[in-house]
Amino acid sequence: MQAKKRYALLICTVCLAIFLYIGFTISHSIGTGDTEKRSTKLPNGEYAESPRLADQSQLRVLTNFLDLDDTSIDEDVRDPLSRAQTYKHVYKGRKCRMDSCFDFERCRRNGFRVYVYPTSKDQKLSENYKNILDAIKRSRHYTSDPDKACLFVLSHDTTDRDRISPDYVSSLGSKVSRLKHWNNGRNHVIFTLYTGTWPDYLEDMEFDIGEAILAKASFSKTYYRDGFDVSLPLFGKSHPLASGDSGHLKRNLFPPFRKYLLTFKGKRYTYGIGSNTRNALYHIHNDDDIIMLTTCRHGKSWEKHADGRCRADNEQYDKWDYDELLHNSTFCMVPRGRRLGSFRFLESLKSACIPVVLANGWQLPFEEIIDWKKAALPWEERLLLQVPGMIREISPDDIMLLRQQSQFLWNKYFSSVSRIVDTALEIIHDRVFPELARPPQIWNSNQGGLVYLPSYSTELHAYPSQYNHIGTNVPRNFTAVIHATSPVTSSAAPIVKLVRTLSQSEACAQIVILWHCEKAPPATSRWPVESPKRGKVPLSVIQDTPRHIGRRFWPFEQIDADVVFSLDEDTMLNAEEIDFSFEVWRTFPDRIVGFPARSHVWDENRSKLAYTSKWQNSYSIILTSAAFIHKYYLALYSQWLPPSVRDEVNELENCEDILMNYLVSYVTQLPPIKVTQKKQYKDTSANQAGQPGYHQSKWADPKHFAERQACMNRFAKLFGSVPLTSSQVRYDPTLFKDNVAIIRKRYPKTEI
Repeated sequence: MQAKKRYALLICTVCLAIFLYIGFTISHSIGTGDTEKRSTKLPNGEYAESPRLADQSQLRVLTNFLDLDDTSIDEDVRDPLSRAQTYKHVYKGRKCRMDSCFDFERCRRNGFRVYVYPTSKDQKLSENYKNILDAIKRSRHYTSDPDKACLFVLSHDTTDRDRISPDYVSSLGSKVSRLKHWNNGRNHVIFTLYTGTWPDYLEDMEFDIGEAILAKASFSKTYYRDGFDVSLPLFGKSHPLASGDSGHLKRNLFPPFRKYLLTFKGKRYTYGIGSNTRNALYHIHNDDDIIMLTTCRHGKSWEKHADGRCRADNEQYDKWDYDELLHNSTFCMVPRGRRLGSFRFLESLKSACIPVVLANGWQLPFEEIIDWKKAALPWEERLLLQVPGMIREISPDDIMLLRQQSQFLWNKYFSSVSRIVDTALEIIHDRVFPELARPPQIWNSNQGGLVYLPSYSTELHAYPSQYNHIGTNVPRNFTAVIHATSPVTSSAAPIVKLVRTLSQSEACAQIVILWHCEKAPPATSRWPVESPKRGKVPLSVIQDTPRHIGRRFWPFEQIDADVVFSLDEDTMLNAEEIDFSFEVWRTFPDRIVGFPARSHVWDENRSKLAYTSKWQNSYSIILTSAAFIHKYYLALYSQWLPPSVRDEVNELENCEDILMNYLVSYVTQLPPIKVTQKKQYKDTSANQAGQPGYHQSKWADPKHFAERQACMNRFAKLFGSVPLTSSQVRYDPTLFKDNVAIIRKRYPKTEI
């Protein structure tokens, strides 16, 4: 009998051991990624998927190496369900998409206009939120009329939703719900940089956002609503509103390696969320070309949680200068902090240090439109040990391309709060008007998406930045547009001579006269437009409002060609000079190419910009009294610039040419092009003859010159910086001065 009991007990023990073994194997397989995908059901009925590690043993090795258990590898990716259960508001609009939570009809009726609710005197605003609101008000999409708005932005500060932050705004839900146009958040955009608080830092806004679009930093892919929300970069209070510095890559040295291969200097968390990644960085530090520096000094009670490495880490940390590391590193480590995003992401981009991102599940900034594979290296946190070997295998050519693209992205989309906000608004614009959406090629190359005007054309080859300079799509003729303000009283008037000269040009296909004079213009049939080779050159007169100088850069429908030769009525050139300058423009179709040049200088005594017309070795402005400009810049001038600045130009009757130079240089970040040395290009014979009705030139008027000085500084505030670039290049037909066949001497009269 006793034997039977012993056998029964033995059998039960064996069965229990087998059961425990099978259970452990299954749970370990799920935890380490044996299955192809691990799915977790979210409260809205959708599923969040965690990535699979191909090799089960690889995770065990890395887990042991990192001194972590499986439950702390990545809280955001590991268990979205358990984290989501503690959320109060973030999932209420989880199923929102543009087609279900957005009023398209309002935008198509009013156009893409953004309204900011007015702020009261007692309203508390952080520096970051002030800059965001100011950036929106500077935008071309801003409107002060809510009835004409497509989008609405709150006046209540939503940038910091951390309850322990001094910038936290309490009772925000009740304040927002009382807004006149709230409508459960529909067509509203909420900007925020920080969500959640200690200890979990959940992505909870602490109030019901309803159907509003969330433009947020440190966005987790688990909660990001694709095609609806916008992922922002994390930026600090010192990030400039508009006058952001350009990237630090000033020249391309090859090979492109810097003193250090990979560096990091920052806080290390010895406990809590986000601690695992930074705690493990010391394993790849070699004190040679890979420098990983961390400090435990964070928070008031850091000493209570200090581990055995803290003292030595803190001493090593203090010996190194952060900026010196940043600017002398080929790659910069960007590990997650308490939240997924990090200030080091933008700091690395600016410094031309290629970011190596360790933040599992982070929706990178503007990932919807930016191809980050060309500028950064997002990496799996659990594969930290492989980072040194991986980056050592990257070729110098690829490093150069990554670095150049990082500078392009920084300069175009991240260098200021205005650029960040404008990029977010343009992303939403392209969702609202998909027929005008910018293609990825525009966002990631050339001049970028912010200066791309989709209403101009849906064909890429219509834009000057897309021209193939040796291809056939560069225009072969131009439209001459003459700005006329004086009456024509005889056939000797300067404008008549100019029309006659243009008709002799080989490339002039059309002449358009913008008539800004109260007296009626001569009949079209009376203009001398006969060409010995082509017959009559088409001529049309557009009678516009007098004293409306800004409309000289309007893309009128009557202008047929893609390039405009902008002229004053008293410009004096010969046909060969015109044809030669047009050939130069065809080589540089994205620039202003012309004859008279001016310069900008910095006045140290007055601490402001100064405008000079003195002859010197460099120039930064080409006057539009004789200059070739692509028609696309006319569209930007009339539609992209804020109406207030154009109104100012009309009021002054001055500075429109300076504004156009600012605009083109802002778009291209390149200088204009000057052709020929010719100093006299104004016809003064009519004035000397005392021709009635002919006005004295304003160039000699001190008031006129003072206004231009003031315009230089006002436009600099508008653009956030001085985009003008100086050049010492001048193009002359020097090829035709040598003793070769006479057929090559196409432009002999340029020497007259």
